[in-house]
Amino acid sequence: MLIKFHHFKPNMEQKKSKNIHQIMRGLHRDVGYFIIGLIIIYTLSGIVFIYRDRDFLKQETLIEKTVAPAIAPSDLGETLKIKNFKATKTEGEIVYFKEGTYNTATGAASYSVKELPLVLKKFGDIHKANSKSPVHWITTIFGVLLLFLAISALWMFKRGTKLFSRGLILTAAGILFCIVLFFL
Repeated sequence: MLIKFHHFKPNMEQKKSKNIHQIMRGLHRDVGYFIIGLIIIYTLSGIVFIYRDRDFLKQETLIEKTVAPAIAPSDLGETLKIKNFKATKTEGEIVYFKEGTYNTATGAASYSVKELPLVLKKFGDIHKANSKSPVHWITTIFGVLLLFLAISALWMFKRGTKLFSRGLILTAAGILFCIVLFFL
């Protein structure tokens, strides 16, 4: 069976210029498709990042390095870049802490850290980006595009329709929900 496709060629009377609703719908659709990959990466890494204080998906790595000898236990955490450092005991020249040991005579430190795999760590770095980070422009563009998607959604339906009114009610509910969450 042969199927014929007829190309529709509108004449000048049928052809109308696009209104703001059609333009916004098209842009909303195209921008939405464009950022799907980034949304998936950003949301999944955000979920992982929320549980960064736990060992979820983390791998243990042993680190052995030499730092200056005779560092006071109170300064050792900052030197080794260990958050919430606390020396548990000192026996002779060896300082013990939860993650490992430090020899005050030689400066040898041996400790373990738990880190996310490299790919997840890089994704997590997106959430911590600042203006000096090489990925700051990605997060800035992503934020602007998400803002555009939120605002352009208001042009998806014509004013006065039930769907438009419903959209405004849901928008107000979403804003109120966020305000309540901020104060919890």
